[in-house]
Amino acid sequence: MDHVLTGLENFLAAPPESIHGNRLGLLCNPASVNRRFQHASKLIDKKFPGQLTALFSPQHGFFAEKQDNMIESDHMTDPDLNIPIFSLYGQSRKPLKEMLNLIDILIIDLQDAGTRVYTFIYTMSYCQEAAQTFGKKVIILDRPNPVNGMTLEGNCLNEDCASFVGRFPIPMRHGLTIGELSLLFNDHFKINCDIEVVPMKNWKREMVFPDTGLPWVPPSPNLPTVDSAMVYPGQVLWEGTNISEGRGTTQPFELFGAPFLDTQKILEKLSGPQIPGAFLRAVVFEPTSNKWGKKPCHGFQIHVTDPQEYRPYISTLKLIQSIILLHQDDFKWKLPPYEYETQRMPIDLITGSRKLRKQIEQAEDIDAIASSWEKELEEYKKMIRPFLLY
Repeated sequence: MDHVLTGLENFLAAPPESIHGNRLGLLCNPASVNRRFQHASKLIDKKFPGQLTALFSPQHGFFAEKQDNMIESDHMTDPDLNIPIFSLYGQSRKPLKEMLNLIDILIIDLQDAGTRVYTFIYTMSYCQEAAQTFGKKVIILDRPNPVNGMTLEGNCLNEDCASFVGRFPIPMRHGLTIGELSLLFNDHFKINCDIEVVPMKNWKREMVFPDTGLPWVPPSPNLPTVDSAMVYPGQVLWEGTNISEGRGTTQPFELFGAPFLDTQKILEKLSGPQIPGAFLRAVVFEPTSNKWGKKPCHGFQIHVTDPQEYRPYISTLKLIQSIILLHQDDFKWKLPPYEYETQRMPIDLITGSRKLRKQIEQAEDIDAIASSWEKELEEYKKMIRPFLLY
């Protein structure tokens, strides 16, 4: 099988005509590398000497060093290139006019997580809006959807749950690359900026990240491995609860638990440790920070045994429901604030639905709930068809 070539690699091999003579900005972070781990900023500066005039960073910072949500990054100066780095997760989450005054074209090279709540895609959408407002061109360098580009999972976001972890009515597992999402946002959701996507070569929709032959560089601190990315579309739900999602451990999102969990009873409720495409291994872990810091937590590690069969969102919904039924006195939904929202429940923002929380609490069958989303997923499939690049 031929190795996948990213948009970055194709962009450097055959740059668009529009690049020549224009000042360039780059929205990037440590995962913006080629297969030899060379960073996009250095490669673009070398290819177009003197044209790269500003850098931009998403949530978690230019070095992906900030751990959690609502931990902002400051503007800084790139020590090697001596150009400004503007934080788009600080005083502003949108590029300001004075930032874009320094550039003619904004290049975006970010590794997405294939999950609706991952904020990089909304930073991209804000950049598209600002580019439209201030007359700048946007070039997206495409990268793989790490959890494949075929499987759709979950409900589509309801408008009353729109936030920085969900701006548009797409499902939790959206099945698109970041380049395809940029086209969907631009055309269907009418941002209407001047946009160009540099596609990948040799990427197939059924691929999960290990199939690509590309190196995994953590796009954020709590997606350290491909395994963490694989479970993230479901395990991110724990952020809306008092159950540890494994932050403060070496295996965030793969591990989850709390001091009060009875793992044996949970397994009995689920009819054993085997769930479709994965195995739940009972563990005890002690987060160094975050929820339940320095306290032993009883819980599980999710081992994905078949990535194509595993459904992270459905699986975690079932786990949450089991824990609520068994630990009603100890389980709690997390209260605001969450991602700059101070009124609405974090779990509603994450699931994109106020109704789903109540359905889980009322012990409605999760598979039946999931089957009720089929019609909107079919509509979504039709909606995205014109924007598929592969």
